[in-house]
Amino acid sequence: MHRLIPAILAAAALAASPAVAAKEKRSPDEQLAKLLEGRVAGEPRDCISLPSIDSSQIIDKTAIVYRDGATLWVNRPRSGADSLNDDDVLVTKTTGSQLCSIDTVQLHDRSSHFWRGFVSLGEFVPYRKVKSAAAH
Repeated sequence: MHRLIPAILAAAALAASPAVAAKEKRSPDEQLAKLLEGRVAGEPRDCISLPSIDSSQIIDKTAIVYRDGATLWVNRPRSGADSLNDDDVLVTKTTGSQLCSIDTVQLHDRSSHFWRGFVSLGEFVPYRKVKSAAAH
């Protein structure tokens, strides 16, 4: 019977570990806040230049963040944000070299490549790092 107790305790610890891991996962708003830490919002724009975009990141059910060098452009879609999933692939169709707030972005599942929906983009808010007074 005494040998059974450590096995039961070990099983209980393993069963509890997913719950602990779930608690540690940040909410989408917390993820976005962490990404923007040390940055200040600038004036929103209707369009950004696609050729200058280095990468994009989806924040689940919240926003798409486009990186242009040191600037992060945050777009909170006007509609469809609930469909955003960080495991999706963004498919952008535009007629020019700019991505604008009137454009839509299709969402495709990364594994199956099936179309999952789309978002209607909103304004692009630039976030830039704050320059410290000591740097001058």
